[in-house]
Amino acid sequence: MTDERMARYLTGLLLIGGLAAIATAWGFQLLGGYVPCKLCLEQRIPYYVGLPAAALALVLMLRGRDGLALLLLLAVAAVFAYGAGLGIYQAGAEWQFWAGPSDCGGGSAAPASAANMLQALQTTRVVSCTEASWRMLGLSFAGWNAVASGGLAVLALISAALLKRRGNTVSVGA
Repeated sequence: MTDERMARYLTGLLLIGGLAAIATAWGFQLLGGYVPCKLCLEQRIPYYVGLPAAALALVLMLRGRDGLALLLLLAVAAVFAYGAGLGIYQAGAEWQFWAGPSDCGGGSAAPASAANMLQALQTTRVVSCTEASWRMLGLSFAGWNAVASGGLAVLALISAALLKRRGNTVSVGA
């Protein structure tokens, strides 16, 4: 498999993995009833920025614009590295390794009418950024996001490196 083809394959894998990760977050929220905290919502932003950029990089690769695709993949790697950092920060705060943000809490939307306000006050649950609401294999949502975002950043870097290596090769002959 050529470097260019492998870069396209890995970028496609990045897109599928990233879509699966953000869809899982939305699924836990909408279907599972988990209310995200402020920091949880902030950890979604790299997906909203990085995935469209990765899709554009893939389109650029398919059109032979490898230089622009490489730059975009480096930006995607930086965006997901930032997301991994946010996940590590929150997971560390959940394990009490360091203090979490002092302004972090969440909940549902404001009541639609004044009549529903009392009921909303009784049922609204403020979500803390420093308490894990779910864990699997010892990792919370934030911990799994750190793993997913870190993996996506690595995929973007490998794809960029393959494009760079391809750009440095010289073909001899007709």
